[in-house]
Formats: sequence, C-alpha cells, structure tokens
Amino acid sequence: MESISAKYRSVFIEAMKHTRMPETVTDDNVFQPANPEILPFIDRIIEENLLPGSGIRHFENLVELLREAREGKSCLLLLEHYSNADLPAFHYLLRHHGPEGEQVAQAIVAVAGIKLNEDNPLIRTIVEAYSRLVIYPSRSMEIIRSHLTDPKELFLEMMKSRSINHAAMKELDLLKRTGRILLVFPAGTRYRPWDPGTKKGVREIDSYLKSFDRMVLVSINGNILRINPEDPQMHVDQVCPDKVIYDAGPVLDCREFRERVKHATHFNDDKKQAVVDAVMKRLEEMHEAVEKDRL
Repeated sequence: MESISAKYRSVFIEAMKHTRMPETVTDDNVFQPANPEILPFIDRIIEENLLPGSGIRHFENLVELLREAREGKSCLLLLEHYSNADLPAFHYLLRHHGPEGEQVAQAIVAVAGIKLNEDNPLIRTIVEAYSRLVIYPSRSMEIIRSHLTDPKELFLEMMKSRSINHAAMKELDLLKRTGRILLVFPAGTRYRPWDPGTKKGVREIDSYLKSFDRMVLVSINGNILRINPEDPQMHVDQVCPDKVIYDAGPVLDCREFRERVKHATHFNDDKKQAVVDAVMKRLEEMHEAVEKDRL
C-alpha cells in the first residue's frame, strides 16, 4: 500500500493553492467554514478508492435528524472513527443521495482536534474542505504534558487549550441553534487495532449529550485510509481501496438515553463514563451487524 502523501502528491500540490485558513488556531478562528474550492480534489481521492457497494444505510434517519435541527432542536451525529477519510467519505456519499443528502452534508459541522490544523499542511488541506469547530482535546493535552519539560512552555500551552476550548463552546452554543448538525467522534482518536484503548469513548462526550436534544449514531465498516503501524503520522497513512458502509441508527433523545444509562449504573460507578461506554457499545453492535454481510 502507498501513502496518501506519495500517491496523491500532485493532487495536494494543486489543492494547496486554494487553501485559506491559517495553520495556527486561535480563539478567533475556532469555527472554520468549509472551503468549497478544495472539495473537488478530495472527492477525486475518495471516488478512486470507494469500491462498489459502498454507501449509507438507513439514510432516512439522517434526513429526520436534519428536519429536527431545522425545527430548532440541537442535533448530534456520533460516528465511529477509523481514519481521516471517515468524514470525507461520509460527506461524499451523502451528496450522492441527491438534494436531501446535499442538505444534510451542508448542515454538518465536525468537531475537530487542533492537530488536524497545526501538524501537517497536507492534513490541514483535507480537513479544510469541510466545516469544522476546532477544539483542544484532553488527549492532546495529556501528550503535551508528557513531552514538555519547561514549566513556562507547559503553562502557555495550557492557557492556549483553555482559550481555544472556551471560544469553541461559545461557537457551539450558536451553531446548535441555527439548524446545523454537530458531528463528533466519541472515541476522540482513530482506532488502532494494536491499541484497544483507542476505541474507548472519552468522558467529555457525556457533556455533549447533556447539552443536545437529539442524536444519531453512525457505525463505519470499511476503511480506505489505514494507519501505518510503523509510522502513525497522518500524512503517511496508507491508501487502501475498500467497500465502506455507513449505518445510521434511529434518532435518539439525548436526555432519555443519558437517564436510562445513569439509572442502570451502580452507586459508585462513573456515570459520565458509563454514558459514553453505552454509546460505544451500541456503535460496536451496529458495526458487527453490518460486518456480517459486508464482505
């Protein structure tokens, strides 16, 4: 398998001529609207690698979620996360569902970690094709803590994370009231088969469910962009044509989901983590059901 940076070097050279967003994220630019000039370049990569049979099952649930968003409900999409192609392929397949799919795709704002903007220009070019709300994830801060030895540098980085996340939450409150759908990866990172911990949901997801009205869970089977086990840097992810199937579950009431899980937990349990674990369990069940007949 060839890395995405090597195989599509010429595509990215052309796409980068159309980039607009600065590589540094501040509290002034945490909401980053899609750059439509880049989308055709990313679509070309997706189209070349999605095998026949790829698609979205139970698309009607996504249409229902959009209807609820337009009626004033705050709405979430919670997706499994395997690669940096998860959102691009989902967006591509949505737009191939006709006008309704186009409307769902245009309504989506993905919550994205800061490193997608700041680590590599190739990855920044990919994500710039889609509307995003940039945050500083807790996992990223944990990595910074383990690498920075200078107390002053660590302090400045902590202040940066707080400033960005504060600004992101303010933007979030605005977005969820304007008919947009917030897309979140509850695992917070791409799944690595050799590290089971990467499929555990992050505790902060409970806060999203607490502040939103409706949600749809989406499982993903198949992956056209695999993490290189010898080099986890995103620009050397390996391109692998595959049949990719997204399965959208029914529209769920966030409050009812949380309360049901919390009532089922024991007195000393971490109720917030229990809610996230329930989300991940249901996603895994959806994934396994699709995998049985995908191949």
